[in-house]
Amino acid sequence: MPRFSPGENRATMTATDLFPSQSEIANMSDTLQQRILDELNSQVLIDPHTHINPHSPTSTSLADILGYHYYTELAHSSGMPREYIEAPGLSPKEKVGRLVEAMDRLDNTVQLSWLLEAARTLFDVDIDRLDASNWESLYDAVQAHVEAPDWEDLVLGKSKLEAVFLTNDFDDPLEGFDTTRYIPCLRTDDLVFHLARPQVRQRLAASSQMEIGSIDDVANAIGKRFEHFVGRGARACAISLPPHFTPAPIPDSDAHSAWLEISAINESTGRDAQLTLGYWVFWKIAQYCAEFNLPLDLMIGVNRSVYPAGVYQGQDLYDSRVSLIQYKELFNAFPQVRFPISVLASVTNQELVSYAWIFPNVICHGHWWYSNTPSFILRDVTARLEAVPRNKIIGYYSDMYKLEFAQPKFAMYKRVLARALADHFVIGMGWSESRAIDLGRQVLRGNVETTFGRP
Repeated sequence: MPRFSPGENRATMTATDLFPSQSEIANMSDTLQQRILDELNSQVLIDPHTHINPHSPTSTSLADILGYHYYTELAHSSGMPREYIEAPGLSPKEKVGRLVEAMDRLDNTVQLSWLLEAARTLFDVDIDRLDASNWESLYDAVQAHVEAPDWEDLVLGKSKLEAVFLTNDFDDPLEGFDTTRYIPCLRTDDLVFHLARPQVRQRLAASSQMEIGSIDDVANAIGKRFEHFVGRGARACAISLPPHFTPAPIPDSDAHSAWLEISAINESTGRDAQLTLGYWVFWKIAQYCAEFNLPLDLMIGVNRSVYPAGVYQGQDLYDSRVSLIQYKELFNAFPQVRFPISVLASVTNQELVSYAWIFPNVICHGHWWYSNTPSFILRDVTARLEAVPRNKIIGYYSDMYKLEFAQPKFAMYKRVLARALADHFVIGMGWSESRAIDLGRQVLRGNVETTFGRP
């Protein structure tokens, strides 16, 4: 990028005069990133995947925040015994006091930076570490804020969130909350993987108000649940899938035989019968998604209970043996169904990019779990922006359990996105700032609406 003024004698200029130095380029990039970030921060967002309880969406104390599984699993990993973290009968303050003992070992992690950013932005406590000298002050500040009658609205406002998607059990009545703010999402894991359990079949029968005596009854009952969810504003169906899962259509006769075996033997039935029925149910769910025009969120690759001795929710890991080739029959069979796909690890991102490149119904969705750190996000979002049509990238979701995590998590993502837009598109490709910002806004908000529908 030459730098000279009209009328200057360029012939006498040196290379240093003509071209900016590396430090000047870095400063220019930093300034550009900040301008783009300021624009992204003005965008009001929809969070397309959370685990929020709409009846209790905010934290009741610092224990709800520091008790998030990211902190308990890191504390345990750093050497704190699970029994110490999960001792029965702990008061919220006692639990926080124990977890703080591990914070000096976690101060390098992005997860702890989320907590410190929330402390500054939401609770007006400006600290750069959490330790024995300040945790009680933070605890009291959090308590004073969360007990305010308008705290929920304040958190959503500071987080620039208009609405959040939920994760609802298939038998959730979806009553007692605003479904335009807390958008239902039909979670189907129990139906696909646990129909051998009598209690799951009982829940399906009770929620659909019908007897479940055959696979035809199962199909009809699931259809009733779709009617229930769509009638109450659901915008998506979702499922978390293990590495071995390879969906394919199952003949009704095979599903019937599996159903008879499961009905007779219940949970001790053979693995083959459970898999057969699970694949049949999954295919029915995809058919209902087509019928009801619901996207089917696939969260692919989690291997459960890899570390059984871990803390609650800190036992599952990704498995690199998963491949999206396992889903080719599904993608081909349902071209009308939109499949927002999350992969558990960054190592699978290139494959996701390739499938979204080729399949019109495959959409890149968020940065899930173990790929949800800035270094992985930067690599992954840049690859998506480089190679996937811009209308098929849903930038981020928080996966949060309490609303207080929206602000720091989305802030992390927006900083990374601003860097990718500045360095790759403006500096690298010569885009205007406004063009790069438009792309950022589409990834952050626009594609959520076009994929799931406006609340």
